[in-house]
Amino acid sequence: MSGERDLAKLLQNMKPEMHEDVFVFCSVSSDERIPPPLSPVHIFREREGISFVVQREEAESAALPYQFASRLITLTVHSSLGAVGFLATVTARLAEAGIGVNAVSAFHHDHLFVPEHRADEALQLLQNMSKLS
Repeated sequence: MSGERDLAKLLQNMKPEMHEDVFVFCSVSSDERIPPPLSPVHIFREREGISFVVQREEAESAALPYQFASRLITLTVHSSLGAVGFLATVTARLAEAGIGVNAVSAFHHDHLFVPEHRADEALQLLQNMSKLS
């Protein structure tokens, strides 16, 4: 299954779902490992080190410094990795409301990390977008 590419269908069927946990962004140097037993939901290797996203409780238990306490909203429509304009449209709407977002595209879905204190508002905006499409 290759995923949806049509922007109108993507917006109409995105069905955003917010996860219960609070997630945070952490980083370790390239020569370090992510401390066990952390279970990141996202890992990315950058020149400056390894960035990863974990539940805040995990980071605090491991005494790791972190940034951007956020809630995770998954757009549950199966979007194509080659879809054009979907994330641009969604993140532009959040930007209009002054809500920062860190977007991650995975094989099946797009995922949005939004500030914890604005998460309910972000979810409502996304649900409204879906209804209007």
